Amino acid sequence: QVQLVESGGGTVQAGGSLRLSCAASGRTSASYALGWFRQAPGKEREFVAAHSWSGGNTNYADSVKGRFTISRGNPKNQVFLQMNSLKPEDTAVYFCAADVGVEWWTAVAGEAEYDYWGQGTQVTVSS
Repeated sequence: QVQLVESGGGTVQAGGSLRLSCAASGRTSASYALGWFRQAPGKEREFVAAHSWSGGNTNYADSVKGRFTISRGNPKNQVFLQMNSLKPEDTAVYFCAADVGVEWWTAVAGEAEYDYWGQGTQVTVSS
């Protein structure tokens, strides 16, 4: 059992920045990837970014490339999402997810590959 808790959501004006945090606890694999997904009202959940256990491999959705940066904390049970140049279309509930038991370089985008999910944190970008 793994628990994931997100924090850092809030309301910001377009062009502003927010930093999301996620911490994993419980029984975790020695190697696991952490990623971020988001879901807007009336929309399906979509991939945002992922970070491998080691080696610094990252994966970003085209819609956030150049604006968002994902990083692993120390210890590695933490992951962060620095969101800059926010747009109203970034408004969504953001979820942290863990892909456990994978190779150290893995950072996949597929939602079905992730094993554990947090409850989400709301990000609202006003115009």
